[in-house]
Order: sequence, then structure tokens, then C-alpha cells
Amino acid sequence: MKKENQEIMIKLGMFEQQIQQLRQQSQAVEESIIEITALNYGLGELEDSAGKEILAPLGRGIFVKTKLLSDKLTVDVGGRNFVKKSIPETKKIIENQIKKLNEIKEDLNRNLEEINQELIKTISEAKEN
Repeated sequence: MKKENQEIMIKLGMFEQQIQQLRQQSQAVEESIIEITALNYGLGELEDSAGKEILAPLGRGIFVKTKLLSDKLTVDVGGRNFVKKSIPETKKIIENQIKKLNEIKEDLNRNLEEINQELIKTISEAKEN
């Protein structure tokens, strides 16, 4: 195999790895978006529920019946800093997180498209030789 062909094969392998990594990252971001969108929906269900009983998750498929004493939530605002927030305030935080995740997903998709274009260009150049 010519040295030039070996270089092309190495380059194609690198493109393949980058594409795979970007797809995995994009999938992880999409899963996060789905998870926190569901959380946001669940918070909507809690509005005006102070004093009502709910099933609260303890862990994998285990729930406990509990009574909501307040409509204030304790929210991790980063750096393990916890503050009390109302449900609407918490929903706003979550909506901002969803917006940021969508921006990250768009960036990943742009990067993926750029790599695909480079891949196509490399294959075209290899065919010409």
C-alpha cells in the first residue's frame, strides 16, 4: 500500500472516530433534554399542590407517599449551592438549561456536518489519485 493511501486511511479512521464521539455526545445531550423537559412538566403538576399527598421517588422504582408542606423547592444552582425557589422560578431555571442544551446540540450538529464535509472532500481527493 502506498504511503499516500496509508495516510488517507488514517485520516478516514480519525474522521470516523470524531463522528462517533460527536454522535455519542449529541445523544447524551438529547437524553438530558428529554429528562429535564419531563422534570419541567412534573413541576407544572406540582403547582398549587401544597398540603396535598404525592408519591415521591426514593430510587429505582421505589416511591413513598408524602405530603407537600410547601411550594418552595430546594434547588442546586451550581457548585453545590442550594437555594429556595418557587416552582415558577425553578421552571425558568430549567427552561434556561433546556435552551443551553439545545445550543450545545446545534454546535455538535454543526461540527458533525463540518467533519462530514471534510470526509467527503478526502474521499473525493483519494478517488482522483
